[in-house]
Formats: sequence, C-alpha cells, structure tokens
Amino acid sequence: MVTLLRKTYDAIVVGSGPGGASTARALARRGARVLILEQGSAAPVTGTLAQMASMAAVPGRGAFLQRDASLLVRGITAGGSSTINFATAAPPPAALFARHGIDLAPYDALLRAELPMAPLPDELVGPMAARIADAARELGLPWQKLAKMIRPQACRSGCWRCVYGCPYGAKWTARDLVDEAGRHGAHLVAQADVRRVVVENGRAVGVKVKIDGAMHTATAPLVVLAAGGIGSPRLLHRSGLAPERVPYFSDPVIAVMGSVDDIDGGAEVPMAAGMTWSDEGIAFADLTLPRPMYQAFALQVGRIDRLGAHARTLSIMVKIRDDIGGAVGPRWVGKPLTAGDRARLRQGVDTARRILAQAGARHVFQSWHFAAHPGGTVRIGAGVDADLATATPGLYACDASVIPEPWGLPPTFTLLCLGERLGQGLAAKR
Repeated sequence: MVTLLRKTYDAIVVGSGPGGASTARALARRGARVLILEQGSAAPVTGTLAQMASMAAVPGRGAFLQRDASLLVRGITAGGSSTINFATAAPPPAALFARHGIDLAPYDALLRAELPMAPLPDELVGPMAARIADAARELGLPWQKLAKMIRPQACRSGCWRCVYGCPYGAKWTARDLVDEAGRHGAHLVAQADVRRVVVENGRAVGVKVKIDGAMHTATAPLVVLAAGGIGSPRLLHRSGLAPERVPYFSDPVIAVMGSVDDIDGGAEVPMAAGMTWSDEGIAFADLTLPRPMYQAFALQVGRIDRLGAHARTLSIMVKIRDDIGGAVGPRWVGKPLTAGDRARLRQGVDTARRILAQAGARHVFQSWHFAAHPGGTVRIGAGVDADLATATPGLYACDASVIPEPWGLPPTFTLLCLGERLGQGLAAKR
C-alpha cells in the first residue's frame, strides 16, 4: 500500500459514491492516472443485514442521531450509498441547475444510453406495490412507475435484498463505474481514512490519509472531494478551508403503514411506483422493507401489536423537500424540522393514510421521521462555483454536498451527471 501511495497521480478522488466514481471514470477513460480513496470496505456485496449494518448503521460513521432524535444514515462503502439505496433514478432538475449556469442535458443523455434505467416490468412489481398503486389511482392521484437502476434479467421477484445490497448483480451501483475506472488504470484503495487536504502555496497538492494505522501523503495536482454531504464539509473544515459548522438539508421521510388481510408478502422491490408534488415539495412511493427494518419502525413508535404483521403490511414513503438549516459540525449533525417541514409532512401523511384506507388497510401507524440524503453543505454558488471548483485552486467537490438548493429527490443520477461533467472538464484542461 505504501508503494502505491508513493506513485505520482494526475488526480485524487476522495470517495467512490456516484459523484466520485463518475468523476474518476471520466478522468481515467481519458488517460489520467487516478487514485480513488474510499473510507469504507470494497468487500463483495453479500446482501445480509450484518453487512448492511456495517456500511450504514455504525454510530458516528454511517448513522447519526440528529439533535431532534431523528436518524440520519449514509453508506460508507465502495459505491457509497448507491450500494444500499432503493435504486430509484430521478432526472436532474434542469431549472434548478440552469439558475447556476449548468446544463446537465448532454450528460443525462450520455448516461441514459449506457445505464440500466427504466421502470420495472410488471412481473417484478410486487403485490404490495400493486395494491398501493391501484388505491392511489382510484383516488385520482397520478401514481406511476418510477425509473429504477435495475437489470430486470438479473432481478428476482419475491426478493427483499435491495436495501441490504443486491448480491445478484441486478441493482446498478457506483461500484460498476469504479470497476471500469480500474480497467482504465485507476487505483482504488479501500478503508482509507482521508484526514485533510494538503495545500502548498495556496494550492491543493494532495491529501493526508490513514491506512492500516499509518499516515501517508498522496500527491496530485487535482483533488476531488466526493465524501458526501457530511464527509466533504468535515474534510474541508479539518483542512482549514471551511467553517466549523455548515447548514444542510436531509430530505426527511416518514413511513406510513397499515395491514391488509389478503396479502402474504413483504419481499419485493421498494419504490416501484409513486408520485411527486413538485410545487408542495412532497414525494410518495411504496416502501416495502425487510422484516427487521419494519419491526424496528414498529418498536420505535410502541406498536408491539404490529410486530408480527410484516407480511401483511402495506407501507408508503412520504418524503419532503426540507428547509436548509441546522448544522453539520466536526462531530455532530443536527437540524430540527421547521414549521414548513412539519406542515409538508402532515400533508403527505394525510394523503398516505387516504391511500391506505382506499387499499383496505387497518391498524395504520407511522414511523418517526428519518433521513438519508444529507446535502447542500458545499453548495454550488457558495462552497463551489459552477465548475464545482472550491476557492482553493486544484480542489473540487462532487457529491450531494454541492447540490445548490433543497430538492427532495433521489440524488444518484444527478450526481452521476455532475461527475461525468466534472471529469470531462478536468480531463480537457490537462
């Protein structure tokens, strides 16, 4: 490992989630010598609860109890949160980025032509998702299938492993791009804890990184931070390049659940279909989860009577576009819901309850709010410019931290587009 880090690189990418992986691949494809440093493990995905917990449930690493007692999670692993997300692909909001002089349309088209991205075929839509969709449409709601980053030919009906990490190769993850970058000569070093950016004469020239208990210096004229909405601002702060505290958004979610008597399921692809109220900032989708996660939600709100009802329980996700605020600090995160956030959640929960009632569900209850999309901490127009460059020459950011405004959307595909754009742009300047 020491020998590897003594090499000269053209670029160092810190983090291997969608933004980092797409940046690294674009650079490597164009002949750049790229070092990818990933804090988590690159072990093969097994689709087990234990492995998922090691990626996203270790307190202070992948899971954070915010100061209002809600849970915030992120994936610390090769591929980042794409390894354990629901594989939902939302298009980049063109108007939002246009306000900052950014056109992602060419990169959107390029990646759509390459990646598996389409609604699930009917045979892979589970009975719970189908019941919810029927009920929503009966109420006149515009419920429709969502684009999924899933290879249907490899996907299995009656499977529940999406959120644990798909072991069958059906779910696309950013690991695919990391692997391709490697085929073009990029080097991935996993379990590498980057401590700070090295700056000389006002310019980023590398990073200090801890590997196997020893500190090393990796050098390159380009450094791209892709450590996520929590990791990147913390790294900037430790490097003396950003404030101690920065505000953020998190896309809060509540799961609304109710039981029916004529379904025996509980194992299907979540978020097969849904709808978004863009003006209100509220999104909905079916949200069938593995039994342990469902039971944790039930216990969380004291519904011990529903612990055995997993196979009969319909679940709807209510997610909002929250107001930016609170703070990501050096060792904590915290952002209480605003009055506007609470109003949006109430409106969404009321609609979810109407859908469940139409579907014939009883014993309806809801989880506490939680979140999984921390972002906006190094925002375009504040922390970086339209080219994702920080105020320090040679230093860039490309992850959910750069999203310029709260938006309430799954970020994976947008980050892929931003990374492709950044990688191509950096390669053209070499």
